[in-house]
Amino acid sequence: MSGPVLEVSGLAVRYGKIEALHKAAIKVGAGQIVSVIGPNGAGKSTLLNAIMGSLPVTGHASGRIAYLGEEIGMLPIERRVARGMCLVPEKRELFASMTVEDNLVLGAYRRKRAGERNFLDQLDHVFQLFPRLKERRAQAAGTLSGGERQMLAVGRALMGKPDLLMLDEPSLGLAPLIVKEIFHIISALRQTGVATLLIEQNARAALQISDYGYVLETGDLALEGPAQELAQNPRVIETYLGLAKKPV
Repeated sequence: MSGPVLEVSGLAVRYGKIEALHKAAIKVGAGQIVSVIGPNGAGKSTLLNAIMGSLPVTGHASGRIAYLGEEIGMLPIERRVARGMCLVPEKRELFASMTVEDNLVLGAYRRKRAGERNFLDQLDHVFQLFPRLKERRAQAAGTLSGGERQMLAVGRALMGKPDLLMLDEPSLGLAPLIVKEIFHIISALRQTGVATLLIEQNARAALQISDYGYVLETGDLALEGPAQELAQNPRVIETYLGLAKKPV
């Protein structure tokens, strides 16, 4: 397909009388990493949940969401997942009492249900990306460290061979060295061709690995552009990066 994997236009989300997102427009192409940065409460998670179709019952979305060229705004979440969309939520939502390997196998359930004989063909690839998961494959997910749980959440998503991977705050609560490792792995996902939409408060880390970026402030997209240009924008530097431009 030559067009974008995801194209959102005029997307608005309301919770009662409160508009949490106002006419957002974003694009993500195959093999691209696109980041949305902004402060807490800006509407970043609302944007992801609207795209995934997982808004709370009190929320109402309007606008156009096109995935692989088809309008999906009216599709339920399970149909979006079946078409190859995947969201790794901020809370990771692993099955704590199940083993690492069983959590990964569950990530391929959609493919098994679709009748794919080789539905576990991504397991070795995930273990290559995350060697620690291979070491802990028989360990209960609930006993992993925060960084390992994040690795497992991303690995479980990749088991489904998504065309669009959405990550909600993957660095939240992690130590700096682990953040660096997680973002290095996200960057490597380009080689798989998956389109990645990254929601992140750690603007420096996000922009370093992204191709394109958006700045979301109080429900409005305030800025957008190639990630390296955004990283040099005085307003972004002052508000989100600080004066020091140290790498992650």
